[in-house]
Amino acid sequence: MTKELPPWLDPAAWMPHSESSDKRAIQSAILSENPSERELALMLSPAAGEFLELMAQRAQAITRRHFGRTISLFTPLYLSNFCNGGCLYCGIAADRRAKRAVLDEAQLRHEMEAIQAMHLEELVLLTGERMPEADLPYLRDCVAIAGEYIHNVNVEVFPMAEEEYRSLADAGCTGVTLYQETYDQVAYEKMHRWGDKRDFFNRLDAPDRALRGGLRTIGIGALLGLSDPRFDLLCTYRHAKYLLKNYWQAGVSISFPRIQPQLGGFQADHPVDERMLAQYVFALRICLPEIPLVLSTREPQRVRNGMAGVGISKMSVGSKTTVGGYSDGSEESTEQFSISDERNIPEFCDMLRAKGLDPVFKNWDATYREPARYQNAKV
Repeated sequence: MTKELPPWLDPAAWMPHSESSDKRAIQSAILSENPSERELALMLSPAAGEFLELMAQRAQAITRRHFGRTISLFTPLYLSNFCNGGCLYCGIAADRRAKRAVLDEAQLRHEMEAIQAMHLEELVLLTGERMPEADLPYLRDCVAIAGEYIHNVNVEVFPMAEEEYRSLADAGCTGVTLYQETYDQVAYEKMHRWGDKRDFFNRLDAPDRALRGGLRTIGIGALLGLSDPRFDLLCTYRHAKYLLKNYWQAGVSISFPRIQPQLGGFQADHPVDERMLAQYVFALRICLPEIPLVLSTREPQRVRNGMAGVGISKMSVGSKTTVGGYSDGSEESTEQFSISDERNIPEFCDMLRAKGLDPVFKNWDATYREPARYQNAKV
C-alpha cells in the first residue's frame, strides 16, 4: 500500500491553481511581494507562459538583489559508476552494458590535480548506489583526499544513516546533494525497478539525516520529465521551505535537471522544453529569493547563457560525467548521462563577463570545515 506524503510536503491544495487560466491572477502572482504556494502554482501554469518576459524581469531583479552580478562555479567528479539500482532513466543502472570503473587513490589524486589546475574551489563527488566498490569507508577516504586539494567538498551519493553523514562531515565534507527524482510515489515506483533506491521514504528523509549529521548544505530537486513537473516543483518548494524552517542555519539549494540522452535510450513521460524550464526557474526564484538555484552542463549553451543571472546563481562548469574523465579522457561508455555544454572554463567565464557577470571560483574556506550540528532542530 502506498504511504501518503507527509503533511509538510503534500501540495494537493495548490495543484488546481497550476491549471489556472486567470491572467489577472497570474500577473498578480508574478508581482507579489510575499508569494507562497498559491502564487507558485499560478506561475507554473501553462497560461503563465504568456508572461515569460515579465517573469524573467522579476527573476533577474530578485537575483541581482540577493546575489549581485555573480555566478558561483563548481564541478562534479565521478568516483565510481558501479550501481545496484534499476532506474529506468539512468545510464549506469545495473542492467546497462556500461563500462564499470572506480577510482583508486592514485587515480583520484591524478583527477584532483587536473581539477586543481582549473582553479575551482568547489567540488561534488558522485557515485552510484551503495556498492562494495564504493561504500562509506571508500567515500570518506575520497572526501579527505579531495579536501587536500579543494576547499569545498560536497557529495552526491546514496542516502545514508545520520551517523554515516556525521562520519563524512568529520572527514571534511561540507554538504550533500540528493534529488528525490520525483515526489510522485506511483511514478517513483515505476522508475525504480529494484535496488536500494526503490525506498521512496528513505530517500525523502535523507536530507534531514544529513543536516542532523553535521553537514552544512543540502541540495534538492526533481528530475524534470519523470512526472508532472508542476507537482514535482511544488513539492520541491515545500521541501525547501520545510528544511529552511527546521534547519535554519543550513544552506539549501535547488537544481533543475532535465532528462538527457543516456545509455538505455529512456524517453521522458512528461518532457520539459526549454521555454518551460525557463518559466519554472523564474517561478522558483520569485518564490525563493535567497537560495541558490543551480543549472548544470546537462543544458545546452544557449539555455545556460540565457539563464545565467536570471534566476540562476550557481552553475557547473568544465564537467565530465565519466569516471576518470578529467585526467585520462575516459570513453563515453562510463558516463551517467550526456552533457550538452562542453565549453572549457575560460570560454564559459568569457561568456559570463560579456553579460556583465562575475564568475566566483571560491566562496568557502577549509577553515570552516568543522561540522555543523543541528541538535536542537525542530522536526
